[in-house]
Amino acid sequence: MEGESRGVEQVMKGKVYLVGAGPGDGRLITLRAVELLQKADIVLYDRLVSKKIISMIPKKTEKVYVGRAVGDDTTHQNTTNDLMVQHAKSKRHVVRLKGGDPIIFGRGGEEAEFLKDHKVKYEIVPGITSGIGSATYAGIPLTHRKHASSVAFVTGHEDPKKKNDAVAWSRLARSVDTIVIMMGLSRADAICKQLVAGGMDKRTPVAVIENGTTPKQRMIKGNVTNIAKKIKANKIAPPANIIIGSVVDLSDTIGWK
Repeated sequence: MEGESRGVEQVMKGKVYLVGAGPGDGRLITLRAVELLQKADIVLYDRLVSKKIISMIPKKTEKVYVGRAVGDDTTHQNTTNDLMVQHAKSKRHVVRLKGGDPIIFGRGGEEAEFLKDHKVKYEIVPGITSGIGSATYAGIPLTHRKHASSVAFVTGHEDPKKKNDAVAWSRLARSVDTIVIMMGLSRADAICKQLVAGGMDKRTPVAVIENGTTPKQRMIKGNVTNIAKKIKANKIAPPANIIIGSVVDLSDTIGWK
């Protein structure tokens, strides 16, 4: 076992691990992620990584918070990129710990490109994305043989530098059975109006899940015409996911949390 431990450390020298911490419930982190946290010299972690997972990091390990809240300056990403390269080139074990999955709206792809450009070795460790985790904990199967044969994961908060939405909401309205919108609370009204304009039935069920998979999980339901008002009335706040489609109604019968 001692020889195996030394082998793992040798492999990790001068390498960055882009690691998914899962959707919130600390028990949903992968064994690979825990293994890497135990071996890390430094952990760069995001805002949505739970305290339970942070507690898994050895006390001797350096921990640096690199997260941001909605509305914060996006230039912090440059600092994060520089930190990864700096520590990796100092032959340190670097874990870049992200909530959910690193490459589902987590900038993991962009960070991997940056590391590649700077000739830094890296590994991407998947995690359960919040779009799946929150739906599962709410008893909403995103696919179902009788209700949904397709699902789309969409960001509701795009790069502010873009001149136009990259998401063609009106076309998406009739091309997929279930839509999971991440980071879309503030634009829920506009998004739903575009979906209806694209032909979506006004009665289509919608669920909004706040703090999914955690003890603070809360869900409200409505349809594409009234969900925006319900979000405001119930003071739903990030982090939250929006799920649109007939599968939402299944939570009435198979919800388990």
